Amino acid sequence: MSGGGGGRPHNSGEVRLTPTPSARNAHQISVVGSSRCGEDSESWKLAEDVGRLLAEAGVTVVCGGGPGVMEAVARGATEAGGTAIGILPGDDPDAANPHCTHAVATGVGQARNLAVVASADATIAVGGEWGTLAEIAHARNLGRPVIALRSWQVSGIGDMEGGPGVLRAETAAEAVTLALDPAG
Repeated sequence: MSGGGGGRPHNSGEVRLTPTPSARNAHQISVVGSSRCGEDSESWKLAEDVGRLLAEAGVTVVCGGGPGVMEAVARGATEAGGTAIGILPGDDPDAANPHCTHAVATGVGQARNLAVVASADATIAVGGEWGTLAEIAHARNLGRPVIALRSWQVSGIGDMEGGPGVLRAETAAEAVTLALDPAG
């Protein structure tokens, strides 16, 4: 058998490569933010609303799978009948918050932040701390738009003045609208 095709031989000894259409037709949006916000915080309430609105729009939510904003967005999404994927820093899928419908255990610690934003078409940052800022940077380095919902505002010098690709939102609805169509 000549190699390189990646197919398996059938009983006839013939190898046929059959292209399959992509099963991924839905948008995936990542939502990032502080793991330390509680249910009574503004960030929690905004993240839960974002999750609900994304699910209602047929979007799969990708988050870090932990507590705080991650749990709030997953809860909002799943209570609205949607899907929430948690990409975890550790090696135990059972460590995901109870609202994640799928858990990916990476075992790579904070490096999982890159996987969270790389798995999405856009990122919504809700509040946040240093890890959120790192995720914003990763998303922009990948060319993904970032919507800052009461989150970091970034700016630099030269081409980075004004934080290109980071859009501000004041409400959950505005953040979801921008994430789904960042060009407006």
